Amino acid sequence: MNTLLPVDQRVKDDLTRLLQNIGKDLSADGMAIVSPIYPGLENRVRYALEAQKTRQPGLAIVLETPGGVVEVVERMVATIRHLYSDVYFIVPNRAMSAGTVFAMAGDKILMDYFSCLGPIDPQIEKDGKLVPALSYLLEFERLNAKAEKGSLTSAEFALLEKLDLAELHQFQQARELSVELLERWLSAYKFKNWTTTSSGKKPVTPALKKQRAKEIAELLSRNERWHSHGRAIGMDTLRNELNLQIDNLADTPGLHKNVTEYFGLLSDYIRREKHTSFVHTEEYF
Repeated sequence: MNTLLPVDQRVKDDLTRLLQNIGKDLSADGMAIVSPIYPGLENRVRYALEAQKTRQPGLAIVLETPGGVVEVVERMVATIRHLYSDVYFIVPNRAMSAGTVFAMAGDKILMDYFSCLGPIDPQIEKDGKLVPALSYLLEFERLNAKAEKGSLTSAEFALLEKLDLAELHQFQQARELSVELLERWLSAYKFKNWTTTSSGKKPVTPALKKQRAKEIAELLSRNERWHSHGRAIGMDTLRNELNLQIDNLADTPGLHKNVTEYFGLLSDYIRREKHTSFVHTEEYF
């Protein structure tokens, strides 16, 4: 293990204190994941959580991610839910794409006016880079439709020939997996305490929970609505357009202050140390 310099030790102590305060505010253990969701992240999440000497029933996760691979999200959720019965996702800035799917595995999602989630456009590793699957699928569908009409240009024909059908199938499977996981997790966790409808006060059945989860998943995966893989979907849109319950951090000033201070200090530390991926708990730094 590398020996921390005095300034690093001070930063570590301050970050750990603030993370503990966040956990106390929610009667939960605290954790931060600031990282693209690449293969291997699930192992670090496991090691970090297993390093806990004591464990509360709840886990509060400060999440910051541009997205990544949804299969990695599935493994992280399996690990977290094996160890914790209640999970709260705190999004101080952004949790995009696969990060949005990840956040939907929480019992609560906490944001403020600046926070955002994103369209659930999963990413696939291609030529050493992560590429948005939905963009490839939509381009294939567009070119295929033009081919059926006989209106392809020579440049578009050459592009269509280059598209790998096996890759396209992989992209399609990634999109379907993202929607499937979001539907399953919303029904099981986010909606678990939803017992009556807000308007008619009617009992909420498992079928209704699945129906609402499917509607949300389909809307978040609708490219023609969001237009961009990186489109920011804020708290008000999530509440008003998707009818998704989002807890406003500003309603709990003490928690909001702790999250703001923690994320600001952590962001500065990560930038200074040039970390591309960071996982933090009380016992893991």
